[in-house]
Amino acid sequence: MFVGDIFGSAGRHIVREHLPHLLETHSVDLLIVNGENAAGGFGITPSIAEDLFDLGAHVITTGNHIWDKREIFEYMNVPSDSHARGRRILRPANYAVTTPGFGVYEGVLADGQAYAVFNLQGRVFMSSCDDPFRKADELLSKIKAKVILLDVHAEATSEKVALGWYLDGRVTAVLGTHTHIPTADERLLPQGTAYQTDVGMSGPYDSVIGVERELVLQRFLTGMPGKFEPAKANPKLCATLIECDGATGRACRIQRIMLGE
Repeated sequence: MFVGDIFGSAGRHIVREHLPHLLETHSVDLLIVNGENAAGGFGITPSIAEDLFDLGAHVITTGNHIWDKREIFEYMNVPSDSHARGRRILRPANYAVTTPGFGVYEGVLADGQAYAVFNLQGRVFMSSCDDPFRKADELLSKIKAKVILLDVHAEATSEKVALGWYLDGRVTAVLGTHTHIPTADERLLPQGTAYQTDVGMSGPYDSVIGVERELVLQRFLTGMPGKFEPAKANPKLCATLIECDGATGRACRIQRIMLGE
């Protein structure tokens, strides 16, 4: 199960409310969450990361807001072979190699199933980073696990779709984040990769992608800058559930989930 961008306190609340019964009902073996907006809509803190790990997350992925809270730097800056929880929070792998943390995590579940998760950021309409297509090739040449999930944090739907086709049959799932709007295009690609352009936001839906409506409207209407505040109304959890063959990594089922209070 992959939980889409957790946005602010409303997102954390709705995830805490639903996650335990979702994990039990669907017999989830592996839980990945995107937490880059979990701290007030901008970044993530070590304490929030710890809370998400306590809820059952095996890996936390992020994106372009990962550096918004400086206290996360040290939390993520651990040795590659560290067993600290900070090793399991990822920043996009196609960032500069000098940035703190790692872009890929390889682990083993209690039943012995190996898995890998990696995080990439798109380049279209986003800040400069390395080519996500070639970085995926580089990482996959080293990953030994069969079950592999990619969180592609990107703005352009075309870039996400292209990555899905490029990696079909080479990873278990390509799931998009960042735009905070769940897309209804979940599907199994011909070679066995589960795909969805954007999982959606776990946060307040009576908002503009998580932010108070009035503040965003004022920006559009006047062009004047202003401080954005996270909204709280009508929180929903958005997630994607994938079933796959652990021996081959091929996905056989994908399902969208959206739950309100």
